[in-house]
Formats: sequence, structure tokens, C-alpha cells
Amino acid sequence: MQSILQRVHALLRHIPLLDRWLIAELISPLLFAVAAFTVVSLSVGVMFELVRKIVESGLPVLIAVQVLLQRLPSFLVISFPMATLMATLLAYSRLSANSELTALRSVGVTATRMIVPALALALVMSSLTFVFNDVVVPRSNRSAEITLRRALGKSIATEKGDNIVYSRFGSIQQPDGSTGKGLVQLFYANKFRDGTMTGVTVLDFSRVGFTQMLVAKSANWNEQEAKWEFLNGQILTLTPSGSTTSADFDRYLYPLSAAPIRIAKLPKDANNMTVAEALQAEKLLQNAGDVKEARRLQVRIQEKFTLPMACLVFGLIGASLGAKPNSRTSRSQGFGISVVLILVYYVLSFSFSSLGVKGTLPPLLAAWSPVLISLAGGGFLLRQASR
Repeated sequence: MQSILQRVHALLRHIPLLDRWLIAELISPLLFAVAAFTVVSLSVGVMFELVRKIVESGLPVLIAVQVLLQRLPSFLVISFPMATLMATLLAYSRLSANSELTALRSVGVTATRMIVPALALALVMSSLTFVFNDVVVPRSNRSAEITLRRALGKSIATEKGDNIVYSRFGSIQQPDGSTGKGLVQLFYANKFRDGTMTGVTVLDFSRVGFTQMLVAKSANWNEQEAKWEFLNGQILTLTPSGSTTSADFDRYLYPLSAAPIRIAKLPKDANNMTVAEALQAEKLLQNAGDVKEARRLQVRIQEKFTLPMACLVFGLIGASLGAKPNSRTSRSQGFGISVVLILVYYVLSFSFSSLGVKGTLPPLLAAWSPVLISLAGGGFLLRQASR
């Protein structure tokens, strides 16, 4: 332990005194901002809901506190970028108001050099945000859900999902003999619990002129046959002539991939997926030919990386604004300015995200455009501060 501390101390001694001093000035407002934004977002996002469950559903207070702590990482991820903006704005504004930045300028230190520690801290916060968002948040949110459902006496399944929809697109032969791309099969299940689908309906359009509907009480994936095993159901077939045939069955093997069960095991919300899970889901949707959903998920995957980059964006903007000569910003003013800038940035992000989901812009461009635009804006503010 002592040797580790000695190494850390030796590493810190290699950091220039200017950088150590500025980083020390940033730490206090950063911790304050993280606490402030986390408390506000927790109160709005989950605390009121838990209080209501305590009063109306008899949720034990200790369980509510446990759920609150398990949900905490998801709100920290939201707070980190906002706290970076507020911390850099407050710290550099105070140093500017106290003429300490003016003194640095008088000895030849440029504004760009002054904000280097802020950018370094912002990069650390970006890395921390990515790790939390990809590793901690998905697991903690699932743990919170299990804890809450168990406390309220609701059923818990290790593998579960509701309203499972899987569509497979492919080549379909037209009546005139030509082939075109279209919906081949549509799979729907009401619930998925511990490997069993219940309330299953399958529409099959793979045969020219025929529409087949399969309805079953339950279905399981048969590994040996590599097919779906439907139990206690009925098959309805609409022929080209308009007549209808039906047949009841106790057990029926249907040739469809295991994609529905893999989709059912994934979280519904892309925000609760890791990058690996999101890439797996995107691949399943691509293989199924569901272009729209695959494109939406591609945007969300890119946003897994652009969300942490918001720390760097806000670090640059906040430090550049605070480093302007004669900048004077109190904590209350800094909080207000931070809220406005954050609102502008996220409105920009949501707008470009919608364009990406619609297909107006490629997913990569839609997700990264707000970051690039904001970095350009931060660079302009830095130039203003350097004059």
C-alpha cells in the first residue's frame, strides 16, 4: 500500500504546478455540481415514485432505499456531463474575477494553456461516464427492477419479456413470377417466461398467394430440431381462391430461427443495454430485414459513445466561458447558465437523433453532429477568451 502511494505521489510530482493548482480548483465545484444535479434528477426521476409505492403499496422503506441506491448510477451518468459544465464555468469564473487568470496572462500563459487541466478532467469524466453507462447502469437497473418486483410480491423470471415482436423480411415470389423483398413472417408472443413463449401468433406470407396464421397457447425453441415447437394451437390458411382451411394440433414444429427468443432476452430499452448487447440486437434486426428498427438501434449505439463525449464538450464550453477576462459568475448564476446550455445541447441532440432514426441522416452523422457542432462552438468561445 505504501509503495502504491509513493508511486502516485511520484506521478503527481511530474504534473506541472499550474495544472495541479487548476485541477484542485476544479474538484470542489465538480463534487458540488455532481451532488446537486444528482439530487435534482433523482427527486424527479425516481424518489417521488418510490414514496408513492411506500404509501399506496406498502413498500418497506429499507427496500425503497435499496432501490434508490441501485438506480443511482443511471442518474450519475446524466449528472456527470452537466456537472463538468458547471464546475469548469464556476471555477474559471472565480479565478477570472479574482484576477488570477489575469496574472497568468501577464506572464505569458495563454487561455488555451489555462483550460488544458479542464479538458483533461473532462476526458476523465467522459471515460467514467462510458464505464458507468456500459457496465454499471444496465446491471444496476435490472437489479433495481428485481428488488422492487420481489418486494411488491410480483413474479420474477430469470428470462422474461412482454409483447415480443419479430418480423423477418426476405425475397417473395410475386404472382407474375418476379421476386421482390417483403415481409415473410411476423412472430408475436404475449409473454416470455423462463424459455417459454405464451399467447403466440405467427403470420406466414412465404408462399405465393397463401396467407397462413398459426395461433398457439405456448411455444418453445427445440434445439435438437432447430425449429419452434408450438403446443395446443390451430393453423388457418387463406388460399388464392379465397377459401379458408383450418387444422388443430397438439404439437407442431415450425421452421423459424431462434431470433425471437434472443430478442426476448434483450432489454427493451436500448439505454439498458450494453454496447455488446446493442450490437447483438442490431445484428438480429439486420438479419431479419427490419431496416427501420436496425437503423434506430444504430443511432442508439452511436449515442452510447456521444453521451460520454458531452463531458468533453461541456468542459470546453464551460472553461472557455469562465476564462473570459472579467468573467464573474456566482453559483446560482452558474447553475442557471449550465441549465440553459444543457437544454440547448440536448434539444440539438434529440433533433439530430430523430433525423437519424427517420433515415434522413446516416446514424453516424446523426449521433455525432451535435458533438462536432458544440466542439466548434467551444472553439469559437476559446478564441474569444484568448483575445
